[in-house]
Amino acid sequence: MRIGMGYDVHRLVEGRDLILGGVKIPYEKGLLGHSDADVIVHAIMDALLGAAALGDIGRHFPDTDSAYAGISSIKLLEHVQKLLEEHLFIIENIDATIIAQKPKMAPYREEMMENVARALKIERNQVNIKATTEEGLGFTGAGEGISAQAICLLTTVADSRYVDTTNCAGTGCCGGCGQKNR
Repeated sequence: MRIGMGYDVHRLVEGRDLILGGVKIPYEKGLLGHSDADVIVHAIMDALLGAAALGDIGRHFPDTDSAYAGISSIKLLEHVQKLLEEHLFIIENIDATIIAQKPKMAPYREEMMENVARALKIERNQVNIKATTEEGLGFTGAGEGISAQAICLLTTVADSRYVDTTNCAGTGCCGGCGQKNR
């Protein structure tokens, strides 16, 4: 098992859409960033990449690369899913928190979780996104920005309960199937 933690923060500004979890949320301000600045998806990506020891989103999607200007963070998350798959990781679960004074997130959380699950090719019940305020304290409480935190649990294909050991020879990567890196 591998655990990863991710954190992201972006400033709220006028003239930008507010995108969180791949959902466009009606609000007078949006998050400033090179991509769509989706802090919750960024935190989730960093948690996943960290758990897999594959670096961070800055390494994979540098803000100096014009290819990522304005890009949907859900598209970037799909790329992270492919990296995890290539390295034989399985996502067990993700738990994430949006920290914002406004707007209220409750009406959008379910769609956010569905978007994340779909991009990662996992079940909806493996993703939890919640939101909290900071009771008017700090930059999020003052409405200057939004931050997000995420934690995830990964397993490897070899360690997974999903490995089919029906025809096990008793040796190999998982100690049962006899086939290396299947």
